[in-house]
Amino acid sequence: MNPEDLELQNSNGNTALCFAAAAGTVRIAEVMINKNEHLPMIRGSQGMTPLYMAALLGHSDMVWYLYQKTKSEDLSDEDRIVILNTCGSTDLYDVALDILKHHPQLAVARDGNGETALHVLARKPSAFTGGSRVSMWKRFINTFPGRKVGHDKSLKQAQAFELVRLLWKMVIKQDDSEISDLIRSPSRLLFVAAEHGNTKFLIELIEAYPDLIWKVNSQNQSIFHVAVLHRHAGIFNILYEIGSIKDLITAYRDEDRNNMLHLAAKIAPPNQLNIVSGAALQMQREILWFKEVEKIMQPSYVEKKNSKGKTPQALFTEEHKNLVEKGEAWMKNTASQSMVVATLIATVMFAAAFTVPGGNDNNTGIPMFRKDSSFMVFAISDAIALVTSSTSILMFLSILTSRYAENDFLESLPFKLMIGLTTLFVSITTMMVAFGATFFIVFDRYMVWVRIAVALFACVPIILFATLQYPLLADVIHSTYGSRLLFQPRKHMLY
Repeated sequence: MNPEDLELQNSNGNTALCFAAAAGTVRIAEVMINKNEHLPMIRGSQGMTPLYMAALLGHSDMVWYLYQKTKSEDLSDEDRIVILNTCGSTDLYDVALDILKHHPQLAVARDGNGETALHVLARKPSAFTGGSRVSMWKRFINTFPGRKVGHDKSLKQAQAFELVRLLWKMVIKQDDSEISDLIRSPSRLLFVAAEHGNTKFLIELIEAYPDLIWKVNSQNQSIFHVAVLHRHAGIFNILYEIGSIKDLITAYRDEDRNNMLHLAAKIAPPNQLNIVSGAALQMQREILWFKEVEKIMQPSYVEKKNSKGKTPQALFTEEHKNLVEKGEAWMKNTASQSMVVATLIATVMFAAAFTVPGGNDNNTGIPMFRKDSSFMVFAISDAIALVTSSTSILMFLSILTSRYAENDFLESLPFKLMIGLTTLFVSITTMMVAFGATFFIVFDRYMVWVRIAVALFACVPIILFATLQYPLLADVIHSTYGSRLLFQPRKHMLY
């Protein structure tokens, strides 16, 4: 094959190298470019270079190879900014850094959509989170030679931070008017980041340019107002680190005369609401947000009305009316079904207490096997099962008869559900232990392996219940006690 043959294009204008770039097959690209070094600059469909195609599809190895083989003088600044922004959106931060270091003017350059690289990164909170923590088993694996688990993710996160710092360093060298224009157009960069919960991105910008905390969007909302509206605790927590300035920012009122507490009173977006399972726990999280924002508001603003004449509390009640109804239905459904099981266990264990295995002595009425260790296991487990199942019944009954006021969803109802589920699990466990002990007593003369097999089979219901109900119990515990850690972090995020 002649080198010129590799320059042939199909009806869409793509060469063979374009297809190799799109597929990410570096070896094929190497063979073709070795035959014809001009291939990287032959544009394909819609005028795209093979380098851009590879970057668009996130093929890291291919992008690095084509980047080295593409002559810099053959790329215009328009090509470079498109490739820079594309590398930012497809997590190829190493290539983006290299481009930016060689062409720093691209930090403020805009692509065909009017966006800079910072606008692209503002929409990517995942680029700055998740790489700093490595689990215990991964750390253990990393002690052995070879590829390090979690290393790539940590490296990408470090590169993303370096890219943001470098971009922002170039941007803040501009005049204040040019900085304002960049973060305002085509989309409001700060508020896009706040809407997406891109906390660490915003922290990097604020640390280098603190005046950003005063910026407002077209509705007169600061990044903290937007964070409350979209339920991003990380950004909201920055307020705790700016001292008395927060009193001035929380006093902002938007074009509808809503203050920050009014925004907390509005129901959370579906993507944030569905992070928590179950309508009751979703309501709990909403109340927690409302009360946390209420703490930092000036007392006079808590009862202020918006343009529709509604106080934050009135707006909260209106916005969450359907969620309260769903939460009540979810709680009652969960409690009623669990109560049936608890009632059956209590009935069985109560009857078992008076029909002890092996029977009683006809003269004294004392159980025949009272001196047997298995009998003591039976008696204790029967008593525990009866008490815990009765407690579970009372908890679920309390849930069913609750008045279901808004504040009941914060602690009262979740606590009762948590106790009810826990005691139900204990009662099922001890019931099966009592069954196993009974089997050991009654069939004492039979083969040992039969009794052991039956005892092991008795564990199946316990394991099934734990497997099926543990996620719900874990959600209740985490939502009730873990959610309190959302606010006022122990370590400083700024400076």
